[in-house]
Amino acid sequence: MPNKDTPSWKIAGKNGVQGPVAGSQYYCADTDDWQPTTTPGFWIKPLFEDASRGEKTMLMKVDPGAHAASHTHEGELEQLFVLQGSFFDQNRTLNVGDYCCRAPDAAHSAGSVDGAVLMVVYTRR
Repeated sequence: MPNKDTPSWKIAGKNGVQGPVAGSQYYCADTDDWQPTTTPGFWIKPLFEDASRGEKTMLMKVDPGAHAASHTHEGELEQLFVLQGSFFDQNRTLNVGDYCCRAPDAAHSAGSVDGAVLMVVYTRR
């Protein structure tokens, strides 16, 4: 059962590329606004989703000082890559170029002291 503090990263029906994809499809995220999540200070820009395959990719912006309490992403493998700033969980701080891969249902906290932008990929198992 998901933790009540689980951030909402649902992106179906929003901008970005919707799967399945045939050939090459392009999307310019710069033209869209950041979408708020249910966790204050966490924002997303959907890049891709194929709900039938359980795949979604997004940009995530974390405001300076924002923090999400311990939570899980039920049944989803989570991959994070830091593009700007720094981002922390309960174990360490990730800086530009750092990558984290989290097993499905792995409990973790999240936040940023000075702000961050990450690429986030979720894959449902």
